[in-house]
Amino acid sequence: MSNTPDWYLFQEDICNYFRSLGAIAETNVTIQGVRTTHDIDVLVRIKFLGHDIVWAVEAKKWKTKVNKLQVLGLRTIVDDIGTDKGFIISEQGVQSGATESAQKTNIQLSTYAEFKDSTKDFIQTEIIRTYKDRLNLLETRYWSHSKKIRQKYGLRGEIWDYPVNFSGHSILLTAQMAITDAMDNEYPIVLDTLSIEKKGNLIANNFQELINWLNLNLNFLDEKILKAEIEMIKNGDFKPEIYLRNDKDLIIKMIGEKLSTTRKGQKKSS
Repeated sequence: MSNTPDWYLFQEDICNYFRSLGAIAETNVTIQGVRTTHDIDVLVRIKFLGHDIVWAVEAKKWKTKVNKLQVLGLRTIVDDIGTDKGFIISEQGVQSGATESAQKTNIQLSTYAEFKDSTKDFIQTEIIRTYKDRLNLLETRYWSHSKKIRQKYGLRGEIWDYPVNFSGHSILLTAQMAITDAMDNEYPIVLDTLSIEKKGNLIANNFQELINWLNLNLNFLDEKILKAEIEMIKNGDFKPEIYLRNDKDLIIKMIGEKLSTTRKGQKKSS
């Protein structure tokens, strides 16, 4: 029989839950505040829209409900260390006075089950959104080059040559479909592509496995496009036609020939 205390297992479980969602989480963290140091049960860091969000979590594996004093204490800690939000996760719930003390503050009170329900979709959705934005940028770069150029520099193969050695289009399409399925929480997700060159497993059974696949394959595609573009520049073939969409769906067109003309002018003047 394990001698590990229940309270320790409780906070470790909470910590592992956040890690499974792709967040950075640590237990028993000591943080220096403005006035003093504080011991945090679970510290969670999440990247959201380019900013680091930090949450302080108190795990209460108690036989009684959390009261007002615990809420006031966490409010003081959160203010002192400057975290974005504080959570008290109690197995037995909270007293009415505690609920009143947390109203209109950055403190959230809940049981573990309620906590998972209220945070899982939020975290996963925001993480997936960052990958969707990255995928859109890669699509812009990939499709900015003509079919002839993509073939010449190994970014695409012909379907009748199946299986093709590498197909950027296939990786982009698979990633797009996978992200759509993830937004609908439809697992397992099939991740097979037409490319012989690919990374990771062919199936994602959960969110973390999908994130691993996206990291591997989007990095791989980014590297392939970058290397191809370097060769295009060396050979005078870098003439992308790029279309960028803003939030209002307006199209901004940049003709690659302008870049080529600028480079030629710089060479003549040098």
